[in-house]
Amino acid sequence: MSVKFQQETIRTTGVKPEDLTPKDLVHKVGERLTGGDTHTGYLATNPLRTKMLTSGVLSALQEFVASWLAHDVSKHGHYFSSRVPKMALYGMFISAPMGHVLIGILQKLFAGRTSLKAKILQILVSNLIIAPIQNSVYLVSMAIIAGARTFHQVRATVRAGFMPVMKVSWITSPIALAFAQYFLPEHTWVPFFNIVGFIIGTYVNTHTKKKRLEALRRQYDQRRGGPPGPPGPYPPPGSEYSRRD
Repeated sequence: MSVKFQQETIRTTGVKPEDLTPKDLVHKVGERLTGGDTHTGYLATNPLRTKMLTSGVLSALQEFVASWLAHDVSKHGHYFSSRVPKMALYGMFISAPMGHVLIGILQKLFAGRTSLKAKILQILVSNLIIAPIQNSVYLVSMAIIAGARTFHQVRATVRAGFMPVMKVSWITSPIALAFAQYFLPEHTWVPFFNIVGFIIGTYVNTHTKKKRLEALRRQYDQRRGGPPGPPGPYPPPGSEYSRRD
C-alpha cells in the first residue's frame, strides 16, 4: 500500500520529469499505453467493459493486418473478410472476460507477495495453468471462425496448433509478465497483455495464412496439371474445412 501511495503522490504533486526514477518513468508510460493513467480513470471504474472494447478492436485489427500482410484477399477481392467482425466478437465476449477472470485470480493468489520467489512462482503458474487454458480456447475459437463444424475438425486444429502456440507463449509470456510485475499497476495488466497478444497474434496469424495460401496454390496447380504458378492469393473462397471429411 505504501508503494502505491507514494506513486499516487508523485502523480498529483506535479513532480518534474527529471526528478522521477527510470522505473517511475516507465511506469507512467505503461499506464498511458494501457489507458490506466489514474486509479479513477475509465479502466479502473469500468475495467471489464474497457477490456472488452480494447480486446475486440485489437482482435479485429489483428485479422485485418494479418490478411493484408499475407495478401489473403476475400472472395470479394479485399482484405476485410467476414472473419474481421467474428474476431471482434471473439475478443469482446470470449478473450477479454476470460483474461479478466484468469488474470484476476492470478493477482489475488499472489496479492501482497513481492519477493523474487513469489514473482517466479507467479510466472510459472501463468505459463503452466493460465496459458494452456487461454490458448486452448483461442484455438477452438479460431477453428470455428475458420469454418470447422465438427468435433473432429476442432480437435484436429487444437492438436496441430497447441504446442506451437504454447512454445511462443513460453518464450514471450515470462518476459511480458516480468515487465508487468515490475513496471505496471495490476489494473493495467490485461490491456497490456492484449497489446502483446496483438503483436504476437498478428505474426502467428500472418504466418498461418501464408502457409494456407501456399497449400491452396499447390492444390490449384496440381488440379490444373501445370507447373507451379507465381506467388499470389489463390482462392477458392469459403471455409478452409469445406473439403475435409
